Amino acid sequence: MTLAWIALLPFLGALAPALTIRLGRNACALATGLVTATALVLLLSLAPQVMAGEVVSTRIAWFPTLGLNFNLFLDALGLMFAGMILGIGLLVIIYARFYLNKSDPMGRFFAFLLLFQGAMVGIVLSDNILLLLVFWELTSLSSFLLIGYWRHLPEGRQGARMALTITGMGGLSLIGGLLMLGQIVGSYDLSVILQSGEAIQASPMYLPALLLILGGCFTKSAQFPFHFWLPHAMAAPTPVSAYLHSATMVKAGIFLLARLWPALSGTEAWFYLVGGVGLFTMVFAAIVALFKDDLKGLLAYSTISHLGMLTFLFGLGTPAAAVAGVFHIINHATFKAALFMNAGIVDHEVGTRDLRKLGGLYTLMPIAATLAVLAGAAMAGIPPLNGFISKEMMLEEAVQASAFGLPWLIPVMVMVGILFSAAYAFRYVVGVYFGPKRESYPAKPHDAPFGMWAPSALLVILAVAIGLAPALVAGPLVNAVAAAVTGGAAGEKHLALWHGFNLPLAMSLAAVVGGVILLSLHRPAARIWTALGLPDAKTLFDRTVAAGAGAARKTTELVHNGSLQRYLAMIMGAALLVAVGGFLSAPHVEGLRPTLAAPGAAIVAWVLLVGGTAAVVLGHRQRYLALIFISVIGLVVSLGFVYLSAPDLALTQISVEVVTILLLLLALNLMPKTSPVESSRARRTRDGVLATVGGLGMAAATWALLRRDGPASISEFHWANSYSGGGGTNVVNVILVDFRGFDTFGEIIVLGIAALTIFALLETADRGASGQRLANWMPDQRRSPERHPMMLVVATRLLLPLASVVGLYIFLRGHNEPGGGFIAGLVVSIALLMQYMASGYAWSNRRLPADHHALIGFGVTVAALTGVVSMMLGAPFLKSAYEYVSIPLIGDVGLSSALAFDIGVAFTVVGAVMLALHHLSGVAGRAEKLPPNDLPMDVDPSRPPPTPAPAPAPGGAGA
Repeated sequence: MTLAWIALLPFLGALAPALTIRLGRNACALATGLVTATALVLLLSLAPQVMAGEVVSTRIAWFPTLGLNFNLFLDALGLMFAGMILGIGLLVIIYARFYLNKSDPMGRFFAFLLLFQGAMVGIVLSDNILLLLVFWELTSLSSFLLIGYWRHLPEGRQGARMALTITGMGGLSLIGGLLMLGQIVGSYDLSVILQSGEAIQASPMYLPALLLILGGCFTKSAQFPFHFWLPHAMAAPTPVSAYLHSATMVKAGIFLLARLWPALSGTEAWFYLVGGVGLFTMVFAAIVALFKDDLKGLLAYSTISHLGMLTFLFGLGTPAAAVAGVFHIINHATFKAALFMNAGIVDHEVGTRDLRKLGGLYTLMPIAATLAVLAGAAMAGIPPLNGFISKEMMLEEAVQASAFGLPWLIPVMVMVGILFSAAYAFRYVVGVYFGPKRESYPAKPHDAPFGMWAPSALLVILAVAIGLAPALVAGPLVNAVAAAVTGGAAGEKHLALWHGFNLPLAMSLAAVVGGVILLSLHRPAARIWTALGLPDAKTLFDRTVAAGAGAARKTTELVHNGSLQRYLAMIMGAALLVAVGGFLSAPHVEGLRPTLAAPGAAIVAWVLLVGGTAAVVLGHRQRYLALIFISVIGLVVSLGFVYLSAPDLALTQISVEVVTILLLLLALNLMPKTSPVESSRARRTRDGVLATVGGLGMAAATWALLRRDGPASISEFHWANSYSGGGGTNVVNVILVDFRGFDTFGEIIVLGIAALTIFALLETADRGASGQRLANWMPDQRRSPERHPMMLVVATRLLLPLASVVGLYIFLRGHNEPGGGFIAGLVVSIALLMQYMASGYAWSNRRLPADHHALIGFGVTVAALTGVVSMMLGAPFLKSAYEYVSIPLIGDVGLSSALAFDIGVAFTVVGAVMLALHHLSGVAGRAEKLPPNDLPMDVDPSRPPPTPAPAPAPGGAGA
């Protein structure tokens, strides 16, 4: 479980800086550092086993049916990368403590940093490619937060969006490629995939999988033509740049190339795709870096160039080149992180990163200058520093490589790349620290505090130590990692500073001399570079995004024009095409099940159903009439359920029909009674054809299913276990409250949301344009002189207690007989609806006040608590507990926990219906502008008639 803790600690620890920032910046940084240091200590505790050749693994089942398991393994490659991620991460935390301004929210920064750190550690430890993909996408998301940390800066927001767009698209590509690998091998475990190289390369899916995987690697590691996001990510704070762009995010693609090297390398496609892209990127980025005036921009392109060099080395496909690549990963992490920190020190203390405003800082900032000279020399490949050794190893492999039958092509391109690499390294050092002093600087230069230069100094010391004693300091780790990458094919490689007088040494010396010459010619070369006016990748990206957005907008305006008819026609048309295509593409035979003679009742019901449907189509412009026909259809469907021995469904259907018809009648009262003709004849013809074909298709599909014996139905399980498993004999109710209780729980939540949506829509109906329409509304039909007829009032008074008792009876019997909480809630709602319709909402609500929102909330809460209690008792969510108790004179009475769940269902139904009624009534009252009624009926025989006013005397007062 140690590996699991190493992977999870950064995620869990991300809460530490968010909480400890209240104790001060030092406490926040200390808590963050302790999290990383703890993970690093745990990692180092496993190092002896790994260095001895053992692979440490942890396997935790997560979603085994999907092949997604929390499987981790630690070999030498994972150890090296995890060590760099955590080790340099710890140095960056120290550096960031002194770099960040007091106005910068440090807690948020360190929380984002730990999230990113955890995602990177997860990538290098994953032994399951699906798990690796999860962590891969988390790096894109967390790096978006880090790059856009200074969200007040437009360039920060744009850089974050660009990085997320490019790496996110690469992530989608990688998903496809790795899933194909898993399909080829038959396993999603990396340890299995790495042993299946021959099967993978022999598969016809090898090349598509390789292309998709390289899409993910190249976008993440900023290889041409996906490189442009990295320079714009420099808008992030320098600690982010030092971390993401030296040892972590941009190395994720390199890590995956190294990890999959045993399975994918060794083919011509690998050589030309990986080696070719890496070599071109190395040369192209080195040239661009020389002409960058921003320190971080120069370092960004130098990073792209060195990533290209690493990609090139792994692309060569030879064990020796892989050893050189492994060694340079370590070396690049040391000097590049040190240089990014150095650039941050210059920006922090001098106030600018512009090389045109810098120079002569060696005497003003001697510590920073010394560190920059050493790190820059390592980047340029100057002996006796570590960069020189890995550069020599790279040159040794380059001179032996040949492409397209041209043995000189690769050495020449590599020579150009290292020449420009030396030149931009010299320009960084000389342009910042040497040359004449400026008359003035944006800020008074001085060395940074110890906390800022110490992390950089430690990395520089490591670069010098590796250069002076490579076999002692880095040799064992490099050999162990190379063995893990190549499967032991690399053998033991003795790292040494001196390789003798040979061609690689001559090329290296020529590159250094050429770099000095290029630096001396920088100004005229920069003018030529500017005059060339080469296209800027960012501009091309912005234009591409703008063109894509414009095309999407035009397509949206064309398709989504607000016509629901068009949307439905497209959906129906597409569904019919898929259905017809599926029908025609496969053989089919007539079903063998015999048909039954249709009884007279079924024929009558069918005629009514078809007639009602046709009437709705023909009379749909008469809204009230259409509503009546719809109610006839609902009634016929209910009778069909009765005929098919489904009383629960029949009760539910008829209750829903009554409630919806009543509410729709109330709503239609305020709407025009007819709808205008809005569709052309051609559109109506199109809709008719789609509806006819779709209806006939569904009828044919239903007929085909009924004529065939399908697979065994789950209903047999429900019949067998309804009483023994759920404690009830009403199988339908047991399914709703036990077997599929979670579905029912979701449905009552949806019902509550629907009621709240009605509330949200109608609560503001008296404001704005809708309020103006309500104020101007006039009845379009003659009204009855009685708003609350006496006969209706009396009838509903008698029905209310009777319906309430019926609802309670249906509720209590539901577990063993037709009924249940949903039907009971509908029955009670109908009784209340009739009462409110008879005597008016205001009068009824004064006598039965209720918070309908609270009813919904109470119902959902009771239902949820029923399930929670089940889980607390060790049973599945909403699993019923039941007991039958014998009561004298009554008999056996069943007590079930499902009763509580049904209570929640009933309250939710009543609350939802009454909430809809409340707001529909409110809108109607505002529209009709009538005072609320104070009496239950307009004419009450029990009340004495009002005394008429005395008539005036004839002839006036004096008569």
